[in-house]
Amino acid sequence: MQFSRTLIALAVTAAAFNAPAGAQEAGGTLAKIRDAKTIVVGHRESSVPFSYLGADQQPVGYMMDLCAKVVDAVKDRLKMPELAVRYQAVTSQNRIPLMQNGTIDIECGSTTNSVARQQQVAFSVTPFITSIRMVVRKDSGIKTIADLDGKPLVTTTGTTSDKLIKDNEKGQSINVTNVYGKDHADSFLMVASGRASAFVMDDILLAGLMANAKDPAQFEIVGPSLRDEPYGVMLRKGDPEFKALVDDTLTGMMKSGEVAKVYAKWFQSPIPPRNVNLNFPMSEALRLALTTPTDKGVE
Repeated sequence: MQFSRTLIALAVTAAAFNAPAGAQEAGGTLAKIRDAKTIVVGHRESSVPFSYLGADQQPVGYMMDLCAKVVDAVKDRLKMPELAVRYQAVTSQNRIPLMQNGTIDIECGSTTNSVARQQQVAFSVTPFITSIRMVVRKDSGIKTIADLDGKPLVTTTGTTSDKLIKDNEKGQSINVTNVYGKDHADSFLMVASGRASAFVMDDILLAGLMANAKDPAQFEIVGPSLRDEPYGVMLRKGDPEFKALVDDTLTGMMKSGEVAKVYAKWFQSPIPPRNVNLNFPMSEALRLALTTPTDKGVE
């Protein structure tokens, strides 16, 4: 009996010694991914050029490229080169609930890192900074927020732009009719079809929607910036191990210049599906964020 117990103890010790380091140490999201043998990547369907569906209906974009590097880092960490990757479409409304309930493991889209959202989820270091402005038809005569008085204004349901425009309305004592699109493409269509006079959203998303419109020359981005907002890869809250892996991956890409190359690919080169070049130079705010990485959220 004593001999059998000794053999069992030796076998257990050997198994532990030979197990991959990632499998031993991983907890939280990494453990979930390891056990499922799958990482679930949340993506958007029309957030050009960050995360959207290409001609083959597969998600592509700036954030998708960055997240692909994160997925590679997860595979290395877990010693699972054959780890499956499953893509899950999310919207502005359901992205946080789907992260909280474990449906997705990372979200790679155009999600603003805000102090309020940090109460529910976590964010990576900032790989992009945008300004909130509005797109209108050139023949609308609208140049400022004040020009919207008495007109319908669209924002996408569940976005930070919605709160910003309402706060701005109160400050300027203007009266607009707020309408909502189910996603950014739907909101832009409301302006294109005349159902809304303006669409308030992140300037780069507006630029992407304009570039892919049937007649981009019909639209223009106007008005002052309501504020700058940092984007981040969204993660589950309370998982420092996984956040450290994501942050280390992105920070390494920032310092090596790889993020700058990915930026040039999606913002200053022809992109699918219509090979349109957004011609969107990197802002000084983003250059600073890439030089000194931070996960600070906007108030």
